[in-house]
This record gives sequence, structure tokens and C-alpha cells, in this order.
Amino acid sequence: MYEKRDNDNKRDDNKERSFGGGRSSDNEDRDNDVIFGVRAVIEAVKANKEINKIMIQRGMNKELFKELKEELANKNYNLQFVPIQKLNRLTRKNHQGVIAFIAPIAYQEIEPIVTQLFENGEVPNVLILDRLTDVRNFGAIARTAECTGVHAIVIIEKGGVLVTSDAIKTSAGALLRIPVCKVKDLSQVVHYLKSSGVNVVACTEKTQNLIQDTDLTLPTAIIMGSEEDGISTKLLAECNEKAKIPMTGEIASLNVAVSAGIVLYESIRQRLG
Repeated sequence: MYEKRDNDNKRDDNKERSFGGGRSSDNEDRDNDVIFGVRAVIEAVKANKEINKIMIQRGMNKELFKELKEELANKNYNLQFVPIQKLNRLTRKNHQGVIAFIAPIAYQEIEPIVTQLFENGEVPNVLILDRLTDVRNFGAIARTAECTGVHAIVIIEKGGVLVTSDAIKTSAGALLRIPVCKVKDLSQVVHYLKSSGVNVVACTEKTQNLIQDTDLTLPTAIIMGSEEDGISTKLLAECNEKAKIPMTGEIASLNVAVSAGIVLYESIRQRLG
């Protein structure tokens, strides 16, 4: 079965941090196109559909789950085992204890993108989003990224926003034009980029270095942190450089989409200058 869900407009404000402020959606699951029913989900898996995640009812009928489990074996999907009440809130139809959230784009791999850029004589310009959660921030950042020549956006598979119909709408279609790479481990991506000659710059208030004093004309990957926690301590330790936006006001924080806009336009200013 197939059903398209409307976006739930209820949002909660989260506390803001420099390079990480914004809002987080508490109903992200409703921003997806969903497929429900054991047979429908099995066929989607067999057809290699791009699936953001699969929700499975805790303690569902063993016979129904057996065939689905066999199909999912050795496949890399984000599986979540949830109470039946959560599934019932997502659809009133007969979901049989399983719902799959279909991605409206095909996610890409970062390695061939970077390799092709170097082979073409281009200077890689990559944006990494560390556990960003708000779909509107994601859409706004993607729109700015497309306008400033970012070659690819990297997002985390679990714990962050994914590409949904609502995200595409908020991005004014930018997410249909710019490659998005969904990965299990951002640290592995950072290590790969560094080994490939890409300078990884973490945007954080935990430094004295200013963004305008950072050389963004080099092959660069910029990391923006989550609305709630900023960039993880692990990624901060692994990046090549840290940089911050200069601020003189008493509120030492910016919305993450605004921060990304400032940093990306500083990047294009340096590259065009």
C-alpha cells in the first residue's frame, strides 16, 4: 500500500548555539511518502527503492515478520522497532506492523563525486551536516548551498534529518539539483576527505579563528553542527581547522541556516575574488 502524508506543522523551539541554532521538527516521520504492509515493503526492498527507514511493530506476528526478516537480511537499512500506536498514528490503513519511508531522491556516494571533481580540475566544495534535525533548516541550507556552488551535501543516516518531500519543497527544489550523500559514519567521511587532500573546516564558536581568515579557496569541506549540540566533540577533534563567525551582540548564537549562509557566501566571495 502507498500513502502520501501531509506535513505536520507543529514545531518545538530548541535552544540555540553559535553555528547551530534553529528549530527541530517533532513530526519528521509525517514528511515522508510511506509504503505500508509486509508485501509492499518486501517488494520495495526487492526493487532497491531508496528507503530512509523502516518502522517495524515490536512483537509483530512472527510468521509475517519471518519473510520480511529474510528479505532484510544483510541489507543496510535503518530499522526502528516501535509500539503499534506509533504506526497507527502514521496511517489508519492496515499496515500489518510495518511502514517504510521512501526517499524522493537517490542518495549518492561521496567518493566518486570527489574523485570526479579532481579529475575535472575542479576545486571540491563539500558541506557536511552533523545531526541537523529541522527540515526547514535543511531545506534553507540546501538552497543556499546550491546557489553558492557546493558540490555535495553529506548527512548522517541516523540521528539527523533526511531528504523528504517537505525538505525538497523547503529547499525550492535545490535538493533535486545537488547530490546528497547519506552515510553511516561522518568520521569515516572526514578521514576520507582529509586523505584526499580536502581541508575539513568545522564551524564552531569553540575557537578564536575567524571564518574570513580561513582559506576557503582550497579544496574544502565545511561542517555545520546540529541545532541542539553543534558539532560533535569527535568531529571537532578530527577536522583540519576550526572557524567562527565574528559577532558583537550579546546573544552569542545564530540559527544554523543563517550561519551556513554566512559561511558559504564567505566561501564564494573568496573563490570569486
